[in-house]
Amino acid sequence: MKAMMEPAELRGRLSGVIAFPVTPFKSDLTLDIAGLRHNLEKLIEHPVCAVVAAGGTGEIYSLTPAEHSQVVRVIVEAVRGRAPVIAGVGFGGQLAIDLAQAAAEAGADGILALPPYYPQADDEGMLEYYRAIGRATRLGMLIYSRDWANFGAAMVERLTSIPTLVAWKDGQGDVRRLQMIMNRVGDRLSWIGGAGDDTVPGYYAIGIRAYTSSIATVAPRLSLKLHELGASRSDELIELMHSSVIPLYALRARRKGYEVSAMKAMMDMVGLQGGPVRPPLVEVRPEERDELRVMLETWQPFL
Repeated sequence: MKAMMEPAELRGRLSGVIAFPVTPFKSDLTLDIAGLRHNLEKLIEHPVCAVVAAGGTGEIYSLTPAEHSQVVRVIVEAVRGRAPVIAGVGFGGQLAIDLAQAAAEAGADGILALPPYYPQADDEGMLEYYRAIGRATRLGMLIYSRDWANFGAAMVERLTSIPTLVAWKDGQGDVRRLQMIMNRVGDRLSWIGGAGDDTVPGYYAIGIRAYTSSIATVAPRLSLKLHELGASRSDELIELMHSSVIPLYALRARRKGYEVSAMKAMMDMVGLQGGPVRPPLVEVRPEERDELRVMLETWQPFL
């Protein structure tokens, strides 16, 4: 069994593209483990800096605890130490603790703490929620600020009292607020752009050098190119965004759930294993699949 990665080492690895694999399902909506292994073997051929197992793109909200543990274990086995594996956890306090501990046993290198199911909780309760997850294992923890969990700078500073907290994944895309947080907290945390590939220009303009990519599930080379152009502040970035990224995100914005189902449809088109989504997510419409095929033509240099 491999040695547990220390939080400081995990933090040091978080520069570049963090891939968010899907969880492929068979037609009967059971786990497609062979498909998951195939996808990971193709993904890890590329120098992504980390892989998130059972994150939002991985439909964590549809997985049972046993399925979650199986997905984490399979991804750890497929990656074989070539990049850190970070397991998504959340839902409720005790369930998040159980998922985190099972992920540690499965060989994960870190945990990504999603907000609890209970919305609009008091800051004191949220602080204890994240503290409890942080105490559950020795793994480095990333907090994912998304949906209603939209914290101000003072609250983020309080959260840095959690010893294992190493990074902040912003899922809001509010650069103004994020700059205020970064200015107050400084280098205590590693900062990750987490609102999507289409927000790379904004994140990289304020000094962030890591982002989470769902495009990496289909075309890792495209994700890595976005990182390269963003880090070098190249004018080519905007051109690539307009030709290859913004059209995808415009389609994804049409219906809830398309952030997953569109990526799964594209994966199927390029010979990977996407498969169906589980309800309440919905499948991409047939005419929109045609649009995705046209988009893939522009991605040919990266496939």
